[in-house]
Amino acid sequence: MSRTLLHHESIPTSIAGAIAHRIRYHSHDLHGRPTESTGLVIAPSAPGEDRRVMSWTHGTTGMGDAGCPSTQPDPARELTLYFSPGSTTEIDYGIPGLQGFIDEGWVVVATDYQGLGTPGVHHYTVNRTNAIDGVTIVAAARELGVGAGARFGVIGWSQGGGAAAATVELDPADYGDTEIVGAVCMSPGVPSIALRVPGLGSALGGSDIPPDGHLFMILAGMVAAFPDTLSLDDVFTAVGRRVYEHGWNDQPVHHLSDVLARACRHEGQVMAVDMSKMAAWMAAFDGASAAQRRPIAPVHVQIDGQIADGPCPLPWQLGYIDAITKLGGEITSTTYPDDDHFSLPQHAIDDARAWLAARF
Repeated sequence: MSRTLLHHESIPTSIAGAIAHRIRYHSHDLHGRPTESTGLVIAPSAPGEDRRVMSWTHGTTGMGDAGCPSTQPDPARELTLYFSPGSTTEIDYGIPGLQGFIDEGWVVVATDYQGLGTPGVHHYTVNRTNAIDGVTIVAAARELGVGAGARFGVIGWSQGGGAAAATVELDPADYGDTEIVGAVCMSPGVPSIALRVPGLGSALGGSDIPPDGHLFMILAGMVAAFPDTLSLDDVFTAVGRRVYEHGWNDQPVHHLSDVLARACRHEGQVMAVDMSKMAAWMAAFDGASAAQRRPIAPVHVQIDGQIADGPCPLPWQLGYIDAITKLGGEITSTTYPDDDHFSLPQHAIDDARAWLAARF
């Protein structure tokens, strides 16, 4: 029987009653091409067997190694945010509610995704590739001897919300000997939905495209996932190509976004879409995204309701719910009217844990 786990090392953690490991493991992308990913496994320090497993799929960090969560200081920790007062981190990293999961006896796994700490360009917002990494890490954790059971649930936020959505739409072989019981999607980013509602889709029209870092990364991630049918030259100007080539691996999301905005201001447009290529792009977006199949397990969406046009605008979140409803999936939602995109994980995680626990 082939093993998923390639390497593991114990690391310190500030979580009480927990042990933590940084691991490297076999995975594959949406086309079945072999990849490697890194990530974290955090478990109760006391012995145990057949423990519930929660796979955390993180939000946007970047396109390359600078955005790798598990290489940050004290990575096996509660979620820490770039936008917090006094923050010294370049990315959001950690797992919301981690102490609560450990106190209740869960094993928590947190993939970095391929390309973030491993070779190649990260498939940013390629929901299916990101989802596979969030599933295969469960198999890797089961080889680690921390008592991880075969049944697991997924909680993801933003980019990771889209990944969580896709974890219940994968091919049977992707799950191996594990069983998914449900997915909680916090403010999910699903590209095929985003392109069909006002906002991101309309931004792609014409040649005067605002220098939006997330859109820039979405397009680059799609080229990384579909190199045979898509090209950076379909969507980037020479200025954009230069920003990308110099920064994709070394500049995390906010740094890259600032460089992109300044380049556009001083050197000219960074994105310009060849509309004759859009059919190939739309096919790729559909192939990469969640909301293409009826989910095999229940889904719960947690909506940040404070700002309608936040990083994952309200129409994207509602559009995903509508799409799954039309596919006949079991889907529910909760809106948090006092939370924006960045406060949602901390304030919704206890509800997410309780919802997921009820699925076991």
